[in-house]
Amino acid sequence: MKADLVRVLDGNIFVLSEHNGDIEASATNPCGFFDFDTRFLSLWRLSLNGERLSSLSIAERDYFALRFFLVPGQPTHYVDAKASVIRERSITGGAFEERLTVLNHNRDPVEFTLRLEVASDFAPILAVGEEREPVGGLYRRVDGGCLRLGYRREKFHRETVISTGEPAAVDEDGLTYTVRVAGNGEWTTTLRVRAMVLRPDGRDVREVLDRRPRRNTAEQQDDLADWLARAPQLSCDWDAMTTTYRRSLVDLAALRYSPLTLPDEAMPAAGLPWVATITGRDSILTSFQALPVAPELAVATLRMLGIDQGSVLDDFRDEEPGKILHEFRYGELVAFEERPESPYYGSADATPLYVVLLDEYERWTGDVELVRDFEDEARAALNWIDEYGDILGDGYVRYRRRNERTGLGNQGWKDSPEAICYADGRLPEPPRAICELQGYAYDAKLRGARLAREFWGDPAYADRLEREASALRERFERDFWIADRGYYALALDADGRQVDALASNMGHLLWSGIVEESRAAQVAAHLLGPRLFSGWGVRTLAEGQARYNPLGYHVGAVWAFDNALIAWGLRRYGFAEEAGRIAEGILDAAHHFHGRLPEAFAGYPRELTRYPVRYPTANSPQALATGAPFLLLRALLGLEPAGEHLVMAPRVPARFGRVELLDVPGRWGRIDVIGSGLAHVDAR
Repeated sequence: MKADLVRVLDGNIFVLSEHNGDIEASATNPCGFFDFDTRFLSLWRLSLNGERLSSLSIAERDYFALRFFLVPGQPTHYVDAKASVIRERSITGGAFEERLTVLNHNRDPVEFTLRLEVASDFAPILAVGEEREPVGGLYRRVDGGCLRLGYRREKFHRETVISTGEPAAVDEDGLTYTVRVAGNGEWTTTLRVRAMVLRPDGRDVREVLDRRPRRNTAEQQDDLADWLARAPQLSCDWDAMTTTYRRSLVDLAALRYSPLTLPDEAMPAAGLPWVATITGRDSILTSFQALPVAPELAVATLRMLGIDQGSVLDDFRDEEPGKILHEFRYGELVAFEERPESPYYGSADATPLYVVLLDEYERWTGDVELVRDFEDEARAALNWIDEYGDILGDGYVRYRRRNERTGLGNQGWKDSPEAICYADGRLPEPPRAICELQGYAYDAKLRGARLAREFWGDPAYADRLEREASALRERFERDFWIADRGYYALALDADGRQVDALASNMGHLLWSGIVEESRAAQVAAHLLGPRLFSGWGVRTLAEGQARYNPLGYHVGAVWAFDNALIAWGLRRYGFAEEAGRIAEGILDAAHHFHGRLPEAFAGYPRELTRYPVRYPTANSPQALATGAPFLLLRALLGLEPAGEHLVMAPRVPARFGRVELLDVPGRWGRIDVIGSGLAHVDAR
């Protein structure tokens, strides 16, 4: 998305606009008011006496509210502005509200004409960046002082309803206010924009369901205050850490999403603008990262993904029994099966990661009941690894899409077409066995064994899973290690040959624990070496590889969550100094982004650019990036559950100074962790 767009959001409802608050959508500008995977406003343009408005400043009160201070005309007019406008924007009660205030700076009364031009293309969010003619019919009508914009295609029916607090001349293209404002006085009105998902009987789908009402602004403010108060309190001598920590807490709150199926629980939506919806991998890994600050997110994630776990073979949706979904959408393309996200199961990694999260959640919280409740789902996920994941019967988890038309070719987290490549740039034939998938499967089997032995009363199953994990590790070390280069292959191709690109994926192997101890130092050296480490973080693909591009989404850019998992993996193998270097680089980059880590940023060498360069279309806020500082902090402080206790082993780089994380929640109750320099630790 455009890096300079302004946003307000509440879960999967959001508004993206220019800095003056206007929305003028195009194929290259994804502005709009979005809900239910549809753009309900594509034009929202304000003028005063025929002049467009320019921004003086923007005040971001909360993630769900903004205030724009505007004047008519170009910036050269600012000094003598005789009028100004304040736009106060919020997502409240499940709707978009905008309060407009016109201020007259003359001593005498003045008549103003305020015009708001309005339109909607009802574009599915999956097609926002495309030039696309609507298949159905658009309509506009004035109805009882409201403007209704609609779109209908067979039974698919969406409508935008715009109402105003003060009288306006409403026409099919917008609203006009003609007002007389007293000298040094002001005039105000409030507009409310509702997104309607209509059934054939004319009722909104969401009103029919028995679900919790959306919160108003006061309730949102109270909820955010409670959320921040419940989270551990951080103080750190380095401002970049404290600023990023708070920004991440607020953004994580903003991305909380209550699915229709679970109206009283919240899971993380993946990010704005492209993935403000239910996801598998992103929600799982974000919930994992957030365990030290908000362990409750994992509950809704596990529950929702368990409800939608695959149960049949469905080629169109890439569904298989036991498989965890990749993405769930509600928009037009999905409704007419032009796209498969209803839901779509095209991610091979979400399924083992589901078991990883279930186990880690119990280790952190001691919630035995949940582990027992989801025994069937976890067993089905573990069964998928061997029955459907092992496509060639060689003991490796692979992927090959069933949906050849609209399915994903790459089904790991690096899912762009060129992401899995040989060092010389060639692309391997499917089915591909990417390296981190084997690590996730190994970890899932060991964690599943613990759950089976301790909670499911099935020691024979536990023994079997442990044997399978051991055999997988032995095979993996034999087939993936590139001895003459000292690193693990990115993948195995369909013929079992090593896909030899040097990439960040092998850092996830440290996180999963599949790496042989004797080889960990060589892996760490590559991850922190100049080809992979930019100075800000580990690149997705190393310099010198044929497809390397510092602005390549998965072939050279730096991803915050990728680095957080790598840092935790390094810490697991005893490379605390290297983990600290990664944490310092990522948090330094976050400081340049005002505390909000984008999904990805460019992989240029630090000494070349001197500052991190934003990736042009990165989601922001993005759940995985938002969760990364929490896992980095966990790595710095060495936090690891051990029975009813939290083990702490801080190894903090000098730049951070003293770090205090107070009231860390878990099965131990609440505990404080304090680290300073590289060795100091205190807990009470």
